[in-house]
Amino acid sequence: MIDAFFDPITYIIMGGTYLMGSIPFGLIFTKFSGLGDIRSIGSGNIGTTNVLRTGNKKVAALTFFCDAAKGTLPVYITSIFKPELAPLAGFFAVFGHIFPVWLKFRGGKGVATAFGATLGLSWPLALMMLVTWITIAAITRYSSLAALVATVTSPFFAFVLTNLMTTYYALGLAVLLVFTHKNNIRRLVLGQESKIGDTTPLQNRGNDV
Repeated sequence: MIDAFFDPITYIIMGGTYLMGSIPFGLIFTKFSGLGDIRSIGSGNIGTTNVLRTGNKKVAALTFFCDAAKGTLPVYITSIFKPELAPLAGFFAVFGHIFPVWLKFRGGKGVATAFGATLGLSWPLALMMLVTWITIAAITRYSSLAALVATVTSPFFAFVLTNLMTTYYALGLAVLLVFTHKNNIRRLVLGQESKIGDTTPLQNRGNDV
């Protein structure tokens, strides 16, 4: 595996998957739908949760599907030609969504793209993450907490269900998503985080996942 870091193909995959992950579907779809610039709505995030705040469920669903697909597709393509690098492709797709070059490196939280990439790598692992998210969300009604728990526990599930490279991918993913949810973590500690179904206007940016 060390030899891969001296292979130009590795860097082509990293760059290509990063650029694919950087496509801001939430921003594109809301603008083309006449909903304005999503960055000036709600939390200012380009992800599904903030798109849903426009009131257009179809555009929000399309955003989630495409954000997830830009995680799954790079993994699938890479697995055909360089299967050992598929976890790396998944990681950089998520990294691209969070830090898109087109938007001055200010993107989304990475949840949908992370789920899509994980689904492409291992559906049992993606299923365990989904079950964890649903369980925590149902108990606490905190979407952000559910996403954090599902992500932080994913390395354990990856170790049990998959291989070492996918476990490393899950670890990297956990670090990334904890970083993108740092404001959510602070509000959770302070008891100020919005719950699922809460229609109270947002006072601070970054409330969504």
